[in-house]
Amino acid sequence: MMRQYELVERVQKYKPDANEALLNKAYVYAMQKHGQQKRASGDPYISHPLEVAAILTDMHLDESTIAVALLHDTIEDTTATRAEIDELFGEDIGRLVEGLTKLKRLDLVSKKAKQAENLRKLLLAISDDVRVLLVKLADRLHNMRTLDHMKPEQKARISEETMDIYAPLAGRMGMQDMRDELEDLSFRHINPEAYETVTQRLAELSAHNEGLIKKIEDELRELLVANGLNDTFVKGRQKKPYSVFRKMQSKSLSFEQLSDVYGFRIIVDDVACCYKALGIVHTRWRVVPGRFKDYISNPKQNDYRSIHTTIVGPSRQRIELQIRTQLMQEIAEYGIAAHALYKDGQGPAKGDELLPKQSNAYSWLRHTIESLAEGDNPEEFLEHTKLELFQDQVFCFTPKGKLIALPRGATPIDFAYAVHTNIGDTTVGAKINGRIMPLVTRLNNGDEVEIIRSGVQVPPAAWEEIVVTGKARSAIRRATRMAIRKQYAGLGHRILERTFERAGKTFSREALKPALHRLAQKDVEDTIASVGRGELSSLDVLRAVFPDYKDERVTVKPAADQGWFNVPSATGMMFKLPAQSQTDLENAQAADLVATLLPIRGLAANTQVRFAPSGAVPGDRIVGIMDAGKSKGITIYPIQAPALQKFDDEPERWIDVRWDLDEANKSRFPAKIEINTINEPGTLATVAKTIGALDINIRTMSMGSNRADDFSEIAMEIEVWDLRQLNQLLSQLKELDCVANLKRIYD
Repeated sequence: MMRQYELVERVQKYKPDANEALLNKAYVYAMQKHGQQKRASGDPYISHPLEVAAILTDMHLDESTIAVALLHDTIEDTTATRAEIDELFGEDIGRLVEGLTKLKRLDLVSKKAKQAENLRKLLLAISDDVRVLLVKLADRLHNMRTLDHMKPEQKARISEETMDIYAPLAGRMGMQDMRDELEDLSFRHINPEAYETVTQRLAELSAHNEGLIKKIEDELRELLVANGLNDTFVKGRQKKPYSVFRKMQSKSLSFEQLSDVYGFRIIVDDVACCYKALGIVHTRWRVVPGRFKDYISNPKQNDYRSIHTTIVGPSRQRIELQIRTQLMQEIAEYGIAAHALYKDGQGPAKGDELLPKQSNAYSWLRHTIESLAEGDNPEEFLEHTKLELFQDQVFCFTPKGKLIALPRGATPIDFAYAVHTNIGDTTVGAKINGRIMPLVTRLNNGDEVEIIRSGVQVPPAAWEEIVVTGKARSAIRRATRMAIRKQYAGLGHRILERTFERAGKTFSREALKPALHRLAQKDVEDTIASVGRGELSSLDVLRAVFPDYKDERVTVKPAADQGWFNVPSATGMMFKLPAQSQTDLENAQAADLVATLLPIRGLAANTQVRFAPSGAVPGDRIVGIMDAGKSKGITIYPIQAPALQKFDDEPERWIDVRWDLDEANKSRFPAKIEINTINEPGTLATVAKTIGALDINIRTMSMGSNRADDFSEIAMEIEVWDLRQLNQLLSQLKELDCVANLKRIYD
């Protein structure tokens, strides 16, 4: 374990005027708070924040960030409080420590939702101060380095989370070396067999090519020096196991087919020397077509800048070359931690004037948070964030020459939303390189995209399956929700107006605002739409707005036929429905529409609410279809019934219905089943005995034979109390030796 004085010395090496008192104070406070706590390895817990701080000293971060690293677990795992840290270390450090603290007591059922809410909190803290990210990634890196002491299920969970979120987040922030290590450590626990295999093959290849990397380094260096690039640094390396495995998977290659396991970096003085080195190398060795990328002219969103090329170089080896300046190398290794924005008084080196004054990676993160944090549920937020993190980019241009970076596989729809959400929402077509192309076209590097728009366009929900960016998917879902809400809000508004009018009150949106908390609703429009969908009773809204209101309406007397009464609809039809549902029906009548959930009980002899031929039983999801023509009634179908397809083009006939059982006067309900049995004596008796033992009635039955009389088909219409009893029957029939197969029949 690192000692306190060793940490101070590490900071003072790159920052001689560092606040030593702050570092000592943070160390002592963390030591006292963590006390006798132990890690899973048995080491004192304080060893963890110390190692996290040590990782950050390699990035040459300021003493405040190092202090935050020492304190980062105190609020979460000890008795420390934000107020106490604010008092001792200042509000700035207190805010950063709180940003690294996981949310506690989340009232969420889903583990994914909890993970998403913690991620949302972390990203919001990062968007406020990037140092939160640097400490969090260092924290995760040390946890991954010491993961061997955890339980197997914990190893798998933490490794998957690291691979899904933290490794790509490090990559998007330009911290490629950290990303590589996080991916390799995760790969080792997620797929240990593949890790061992690839590691072994790389070791064998390294032994076979011993001395090859140094030979190529020397030959490259001599060539560049001979052409005037004297202060050139050349370094070769073998690719890491996960990088090799990912390429094998994505390209469907075997290990033997890989031709670029080795990569070399050429570090030169300035940007002009980068292009000079490229010309020297290309003049000497043959270039592999299609493998040249200029990230100096077109930097990645994470500020990464370099020239990439692949050549058939010395010893006829295919090798990858990365040509960059020293500052580019620092940004490639440490990302935003190496950016001039976070270096005290240090600006771009001579020849590196193309370096942006502000970090593009950090700007991307803040923009992502703004676009994703609005209105999405936790699971959607997690999904969209992952989509934004996993991106192998293509670069496209607007007609005015603006560069738009998108993930591979992106479409013109993604392009439109990347430019602006309003442009995406109004997109109806696109021109790619001057030609009108389908919106599902995959974009390529260098494409010029012109979006064709229409003011009356609403993004179709189906676009969600086409787009690949989180921003586009989030915006499409939001627009779809808004369109649905607008549709139901009109109906809900009419229902509320009539309900308030019948109560002698006047409905207004302003009057509804103070009552939102009583209804547990976010805003007025959501409340009105909930009434339109039947999720919220209009009477509940009335009582929330006027708590003293008492319902003094005259109760309609039930008809003589078992408590059923007639209700007219806007079409003039009469529906016989239970008197107990009078409140719901009066709401619907007030709106001239049967828009609420109509309760369905048993069927009286003369009722005009009836079941489809295949029947329906309590527990089934059901829907009502209004009879056409001069008929007066509703036919009830299970939601699985194929017959419903013929009503797809007549949405006005669909009625939402629900079960409303009278436990005092229970009724049986019809259902159809088909049983395939072995054709032998006693089979029918066995089946009938099983049905009778469950108190189920057989209404009708027919039999036939098939398969050369070896089997019989029995079609039955039965009467059951509910879906649970029907499922119990099907389960018991399946266990009979004489039953080969059976299923429930839907007409």
